[in-house]
Amino acid sequence: MPIYEYHCEKCNKDFECLVFGSESPDCPSCSSTDVCRLMSTCGFISKGSGGQTVSKSAGTACTGCKATSCNSCGH
Repeated sequence: MPIYEYHCEKCNKDFECLVFGSESPDCPSCSSTDVCRLMSTCGFISKGSGGQTVSKSAGTACTGCKATSCNSCGH
């Protein structure tokens, strides 16, 4: 049973919800059913050149620089 991230169109809040089967969640803030599922970010480990391990995750700096987006340093 996966936990999905949702966005409420009525109150503009994001939330996570454990979903069973084909259930559709209600917003915990306003109880609206007008919600859409978001693409979840995930962390992963990639072997860089020379066997260097680089761990990337949304919102955190990679080992190559201090930026919070790996697009800015090219790693």
